Amino acid sequence: MVEAKIYRYLECENKKIPLDPESYLVNMGDWTESVAEALAEEDGITLTKAHWELIWVLRNFYARFEMAPAMRAWIKAVKQQLGEEKGHSIYVMSLFPGSPAKRAARIAGLPKPTHCL
Repeated sequence: MVEAKIYRYLECENKKIPLDPESYLVNMGDWTESVAEALAEEDGITLTKAHWELIWVLRNFYARFEMAPAMRAWIKAVKQQLGEEKGHSIYVMSLFPGSPAKRAARIAGLPKPTHCL
């Protein structure tokens, strides 16, 4: 197993949380909702109920499959869990602009999704 390189620290809850060079958590166990809020803030995102719904879909996917989903798998999981109106890429991209699967996985405290640039 390759040990992740610590690039910097996120200060949250009076702790220094180690981050890798792409700002993902080095230790997934460091994740809390407060850490998610701090990571989102770095991206200029204020987490709303809609964001949290998608984050919990991601975390549930990871708990089940032990991997962060790429965009298509995530959208499919969103559609199954939250319904047709939220299960499409335009909705997800409106909440997590840029590279939604990568950005949301980082905020959710998960590793970088496979097959994401």
